[in-house]
Amino acid sequence: MKGQQRLWLAAAVAFATACVAPPPMPAEPPTVGEREPYVIGVTDQLLVTVWKNPELSSRVVVRSDGMISVPLVDDVQAEGLTAEELKEVITEALSEFIASPDVTVVVQGMNSNTVSIMGGVARNGELPLQKETRVLQAIARAGGFSAWAKKGDVKILRQTENGLVEYRFDYEAYLAGKAPGTNIVLKAGDTIVVPD
Repeated sequence: MKGQQRLWLAAAVAFATACVAPPPMPAEPPTVGEREPYVIGVTDQLLVTVWKNPELSSRVVVRSDGMISVPLVDDVQAEGLTAEELKEVITEALSEFIASPDVTVVVQGMNSNTVSIMGGVARNGELPLQKETRVLQAIARAGGFSAWAKKGDVKILRQTENGLVEYRFDYEAYLAGKAPGTNIVLKAGDTIVVPD
């Protein structure tokens, strides 16, 4: 009977080991110039320049309705476009008034590109994403873990086209090299929840 129990135990352990998925591979760092283009959002600060037409150039903030005001053409949809796409829209609109307008759009303040962090960190709130930021960097920028933080159960919530997606980050496992792919690159709108 003991031999049969050992056989069952060995089979159960082998089955459980086979069912455990290997840890995800860390994402390859992007090659220089291969990052996703920045998408303009509400509260971003833009500089719109029309070459040889300083009276048409302006610094604007994207309003809560996603629009900006441009001389001669009035309101233009800016939210959801890249700087290059917005340049094309403004160029086309200005073409009705001036010959071959040379428009440049520069994002001077990326105020809409933020993530939220809450729970067991020193400072809860929004963090601007001025550059590529991973989970651990965001936690550090929020002052680090609080004394009661459950470091092994950090959740990253992301709204996608298919609904809410939840990612997990285990600080101790990551430091031990057991979860290298969990320190993901954050996207605008992500929420980091650190239970405490």
